[in-house]
Amino acid sequence: MTRVFLTGGSGLIGGALARRLVERGDEVVALARSDTAERALAALGARVVRGDVLDEDAMAAGMAGCALVYHVAGINTMCPVDPAPLFHVNVRGAEAAVRAAARAGVPRVVLTSSAASLGESTGTVGSEASAHRGSYLSVYERSKHEGEHAAFEAARRAGVELVAVNPSSVQGPGRAGGTGRILIAYLNGRLPAFVDTTISIVDIGDCVEGHLLGAERGVPGERYVLNGATLTSREALEIVAELSGVRRDVRLLPPRLAAAAAALVEAAFRARGRQPPVCREMVRTLVHGHHYDGSRAQRELGLRYTPVAETFRRTIEWAAQEGLVKRPRNTPAPNG
Repeated sequence: MTRVFLTGGSGLIGGALARRLVERGDEVVALARSDTAERALAALGARVVRGDVLDEDAMAAGMAGCALVYHVAGINTMCPVDPAPLFHVNVRGAEAAVRAAARAGVPRVVLTSSAASLGESTGTVGSEASAHRGSYLSVYERSKHEGEHAAFEAARRAGVELVAVNPSSVQGPGRAGGTGRILIAYLNGRLPAFVDTTISIVDIGDCVEGHLLGAERGVPGERYVLNGATLTSREALEIVAELSGVRRDVRLLPPRLAAAAAALVEAAFRARGRQPPVCREMVRTLVHGHHYDGSRAQRELGLRYTPVAETFRRTIEWAAQEGLVKRPRNTPAPNG
């Protein structure tokens, strides 16, 4: 049995990772910021330490006796009214987790970064070797890029082995927010238009395995892109339609029209002091598109990717079971 410390255990990736660690027999010590997170993590079988990722003392105390740290905690949001929390958590929090590990004598940290931190130029395939374009599509992208650099620098100074994993868009059961909203909106007939673009996806299960393999086989100081499939938005919608038996008329907008529409919506909501459902940085990210190369994780870590159709199938079934969508006719009922 290995004792490991986990941050971000109440999120999509962290929760799935916590379950997998407990299932394989590891002793999980998990950081929880709220009562709700504490209850959820305790229900999974983790020992809970209260605090947040800016509380270095709490993390260092919780890490005592651990052999490994998974730093998964982060804020993933677009269109923030106040961008400061993203930099506090995604940058300062990453540094604090590495420093806490050093104080606790934990030799190795696995950092959940993001494929967005690659910053590949438009029209190129993003990989671990990509040169950053020197500009940012969103506040989120900037915070993850700066957070990754800050964590590696803190690890270098402290003598901690740091391995980063960089997932593309994580999809699968449990993903109802973020890009997961698109699939649910389509099935519910609430996606009249979308951007004609390219998207890259990794299954939640593969993302978890990438973390475990990164801990076991990753080279300190290196990062590993996790990406199982790249497809156009039209191809993605066609797969969902085939799997669900639901066909919706979705208008795929060209980039300029999408950007103009987003600017109008954002301005209208900001004028009323409300959070916009769509904004310029969100559309900027979609228009840029993402094509990532996840083959290094295959070659060097031994990761095997789930076919994208299987990821969508499981997501559709989960969404139907949760009552997030009306049950598509091709989706089996639970236990039957």
